[in-house]
Amino acid sequence: MDISEIRIRRVNGEGKLKGYVTVTFDNCFVIHNVKIIEGKTGIFIAMPSRKTKTGEYKDIAHPICPDFRARLQNAIVEAWERNEVSDETVPAD
Repeated sequence: MDISEIRIRRVNGEGKLKGYVTVTFDNCFVIHNVKIIEGKTGIFIAMPSRKTKTGEYKDIAHPICPDFRARLQNAIVEAWERNEVSDETVPAD
């Protein structure tokens, strides 16, 4: 599965959440709201999730293969570091 497009929107604010990403795969499948987060050891991604009735967060969609997850994270982080960010910004939560 190839990553066809990565679109990043920067988040306004000083928190750990730095941006939201829309990723298109093979020009036929898209995942919205992948988060770019700044952690203690650097930038990483978090897949879109929802809160369950028990208060636990569950991913809506996520890679099941560690190699693909690493490839996805590397592609998003590299795009972020190259400043391939849209002019659109979104407010912090």
